[in-house]
Amino acid sequence: MSKAIEAKKVQVQEIADKFKNASSVVVVDYRGLNVAQVTELRKQLREAGVEFKVYKNTLTRRATEVVGLEGLNEYLTGPNAIAFSTEDVIAPAKIINNFAKENEALEIKAGVIEGNVATVDEVKALAELPSREGLLSMLLSVLQAPIRNFALATKAVADQKEEQGA
Repeated sequence: MSKAIEAKKVQVQEIADKFKNASSVVVVDYRGLNVAQVTELRKQLREAGVEFKVYKNTLTRRATEVVGLEGLNEYLTGPNAIAFSTEDVIAPAKIINNFAKENEALEIKAGVIEGNVATVDEVKALAELPSREGLLSMLLSVLQAPIRNFALATKAVADQKEEQGA
C-alpha cells in the first residue's frame, strides 16, 4: 500500500513541477474526439514544443494546491487533458483554439498564464494575439514610421525646390 502512495506523491510532485515551470497551461475537455483527432492535436502541440498529458483529476488538484493554483480546481472535472508550454506563452492557446474551431468536441475549460489562473475567455483572447514574429514586425514598423515620414518629407521638399529652380 505504501508503494502506491509513494508513487502518487511522486506523480503529484511531477505535475506540480510542470505547473511551476510552465509559462502557460491550457486545460481542455477532449470527450468526443476520436483517436485520429487526438493524435493530430498532439502532433501539432509537440511540433510547437508543448507537452500534452492526461492526469487523474485528484492528483492534478493536489498538485495545484502545492503550487498555489487552487482556482484551477473547479475546472478539473470529467476527462481533462493539460497542455504545458515552458517556452511560448501563446502557442498552446493558439493551437488548441484553432483545433477547437475545426473540432467542436474539443472544449477549452481554463488555463494558467504566467502563474495566474485564466478563464476560457482569457485563454481565447491570448490565442487571438499575433505570434511573437508578428508582434516584432509590428514593433519594427512602428519604430520605422518616423524615419520613413522624415525621408518622405525631405524628398518632397527636394522635389519642390527642384521644380522651383527649373
